[in-house]
Amino acid sequence: MPDTTTGALARVVRGVAELRTRAGERCDLCGEEVPPDHRHLLDTGSTELMCACRACSVLFVEEAASEGRYRLVPERRVRLPKLDTTALGVPVGLAFFVTHRDGTVTAHYPSPAGATRWEADAEAWRELAAGCPPLATLEPDVEALLVNTARGQEHHWIAPVDDCFRMVAVVRTHWRGLSGGGRVWPAIEEFFAELTERQ
Repeated sequence: MPDTTTGALARVVRGVAELRTRAGERCDLCGEEVPPDHRHLLDTGSTELMCACRACSVLFVEEAASEGRYRLVPERRVRLPKLDTTALGVPVGLAFFVTHRDGTVTAHYPSPAGATRWEADAEAWRELAAGCPPLATLEPDVEALLVNTARGQEHHWIAPVDDCFRMVAVVRTHWRGLSGGGRVWPAIEEFFAELTERQ
């Protein structure tokens, strides 16, 4: 005899998933539905990104100025000249670096399990920034130096951290097997090809 409870539960789960898909994303603060190009806030306590509707993003522009818990992620992207980041100890050619208000710099690189994080050498960062003045303009916690030198690529960007975590999601989505498979690198190249400068 078939298990009708399991079938009913599966239908409920599918129904909820379909409703969420139709409803779209919502603001993590007030629950308002947000458009695809919505802004993000960084919760500095948990270091998690939160979706924000227009009203909440405007509200937290002031919060960011007062160094509150939530920081509005900027939108600017700046393409930088080629940089030598080897002194920062990056074991791979695909990574991003985030400065913090206490002077530390964290390095992140994507993996099939998400972003791997470690503390970069602060002195090496200062030397790199001395040779590339735009790096001194990075907003702590919410902007990053995004680097792709893998497979002959040369991409160096000042980018919002939500772009960086989108790149991590691209890797997680397309990675197959031990070496990544045939889909991940074309997807990464497409991600970088679509980046455009904006202020």
